[in-house]
Amino acid sequence: MSTEAGAIETTPPAPAGEGTAVDRLLRVFSDVRAGEGGSVLLLTFNLFLLMVGYYIFKVAREPLVLALPRGAEMKSYAAAAQALTLMGFVPLYSWFSSRVDRMRLILGVILFFLVCIEAFYLGFRAGLPFLGFFFYVWVGIFSLATIAQFWSYANDLYDRPTGERLFPIVVVGATAGSPLGALLTQPLFDAGVHPYTLFQITAVLLVVHLGLYRLIERRESSRRASQSAKAQAPLGGPGGFTLLLRNPYLLLVAGLLLVLNIVNTTGEYVVSHTVVEVAAGAATPEAKEAILGHFYGGYYFLTNVVALVLQAFIASRLVKYLGIGGVVLALPLVALGTYGVVAAGVGLAVLRVAKIAENATDYSIMNTGRQMIWLPTSREEKYKAKQAADTFVVRSGDMLSGLAVFVGTTYLHTTVRGFAAMNLVLIAVWLVIAVTLVRRYRSLATHSG
Repeated sequence: MSTEAGAIETTPPAPAGEGTAVDRLLRVFSDVRAGEGGSVLLLTFNLFLLMVGYYIFKVAREPLVLALPRGAEMKSYAAAAQALTLMGFVPLYSWFSSRVDRMRLILGVILFFLVCIEAFYLGFRAGLPFLGFFFYVWVGIFSLATIAQFWSYANDLYDRPTGERLFPIVVVGATAGSPLGALLTQPLFDAGVHPYTLFQITAVLLVVHLGLYRLIERRESSRRASQSAKAQAPLGGPGGFTLLLRNPYLLLVAGLLLVLNIVNTTGEYVVSHTVVEVAAGAATPEAKEAILGHFYGGYYFLTNVVALVLQAFIASRLVKYLGIGGVVLALPLVALGTYGVVAAGVGLAVLRVAKIAENATDYSIMNTGRQMIWLPTSREEKYKAKQAADTFVVRSGDMLSGLAVFVGTTYLHTTVRGFAAMNLVLIAVWLVIAVTLVRRYRSLATHSG
């Protein structure tokens, strides 16, 4: 089988008893072959640390922006500000990646964000006005860019068949790191730690994150002497937006991500609106806060628990038995059921269960699929076009959802059931895109194999 430049060549399946103890342990979750377990574990832990750091930021940014005048409105404007900023960030990323090898690219991007962290820390200590809004915008860019870069590296490291086997394990790092990062902040806030002081925890995690990249790179270079020198060369070709627009397969990827985020973000509005209506009947403001806090505490906890179970035990088996279609089509089918019951007029209890199922599938099964769809693309597309898709396109979906909610509530007086019906129409489009994407993926896989 031919492999793309820089990809690790696949190896024949190893008998269950072969390989290291780590190899054998990870076979509980997927088909890990002899010698692969160490790097897979390092990649998983590296993604875990990145997600812990991001969720510390995600929690810390809330009081920093909400403390501003009209803080809630500021949050709603952030998606548009992020999309505009990403229009400049993506070309800069493409320009830089065309001039350095992949480890210098990773080093440069991580160091850039580390400098930003310290600049924000000093700015908050100095009491600069409206810095909370700019930090909120920056966190969105930081998360999308660093996570996209991690998966660009993983796609560059493994060829398609190997990635299909191993990515379901690596995604466990994201599924496990997200709730832990959020959980760590609570005792620190209770102890009176300033939100901006938490920045230093993420800074330390990013330094370790960078060190793990170098460790993985050395390990794989020594383990696979046949790895092409081209993988260490600067990326050629045009910028990310151009690569995205000129490839029909990548246009399908962009369309899928756009519709996915419109549906999901609108769904979060449906949940928020419904629970606020329920809490409005509380006797006191304190009782209303208690209802909201109780709902969202259980909602987020159960979502993450279900997502972790799905990722650990279901994702790899869907890939094994159903291929790319199993992980790409799972979420729109679950979402179809979610908004079907909402459009029927169910109460909060049923909505809660349905949205937990949707979000858990998104964070686990779909997260695996949206990384796998880049496996048959070129190296330039894996880095440059993926940055454009996973940052600008994703944030544009959030922005379009916000616009739909604004128009629907302000001018059309759309109800929760009306927004659910809108999502059902979008899911029909989503399914058409997903089926076409799966067919194109299989065609690319056949031609590359």
